[in-house]
Amino acid sequence: MITAGIDCGAKNTKTIILKDGQIIGKGLVLTGFEQAQAVKASFEMALNNACVEPEDIEHIGGTGSGAKSIKGADVNVNDVKAIAAVAHYFFPNSRTAVDVGAEEGRAVKFDEKGNVVDFAINEKCAAGAGAFIEAMGRALETPLAELGALALSSDNPISINAQCAIFAESEVVGLIHAKTETKDISRAIHDAMASRIVSMIRRIGINPDIVMLGGLAHNPGFTTALQRELGVDRIFIPEDPDYGAAIGAAVIAAKK
Repeated sequence: MITAGIDCGAKNTKTIILKDGQIIGKGLVLTGFEQAQAVKASFEMALNNACVEPEDIEHIGGTGSGAKSIKGADVNVNDVKAIAAVAHYFFPNSRTAVDVGAEEGRAVKFDEKGNVVDFAINEKCAAGAGAFIEAMGRALETPLAELGALALSSDNPISINAQCAIFAESEVVGLIHAKTETKDISRAIHDAMASRIVSMIRRIGINPDIVMLGGLAHNPGFTTALQRELGVDRIFIPEDPDYGAAIGAAVIAAKK
């Protein structure tokens, strides 16, 4: 069976093509203002990558904030269910997943079959999403790709106390003026973000084998800070964490 999962998010639109449970194609484009066009472009990119035709796709699962723009989807998938499905798909022993994207963070607890038990969402707040790291990187005049590695090079923990991205940026500017080393400020930024996400995870209860999804899973400074804040030996990250919800949608579509 060949299925597709399309996640139309606030920043990016992603498509995954799944054949008999294996990923054979993927496509990612910026969502922009025309969600339907982004869905079409992402889907076509994934089809080309998988070397299959549209008529080969048996079911399409659609998810994300722009799910209504996925006209070809015959399976509508709730974001939270998609996160649970992909975490269980890659790591069957896991029971908790956290997905942190550009606009929001979500934590999901699920059972041994991947069914959602509880969840928490950090909505409409940049301090609990990737936008927070991006804003702090601009304040530091440091490329986003370098920020995580900088944090790992610091052994001097300092605090950023503000829970609001705007006030946190003011704290960062203050640290810059105080001649605090950039690597130490970077660690403080990631620690503050991790603290915010962990407080969300604790609302649903922390289980062993935590899976990390979303674009921030590529940031070693954040994943290390999250691991440190959670007090766990390891955080499980799949090969393509930013495609997480799309994979989950394809997995659920395959069960139809």
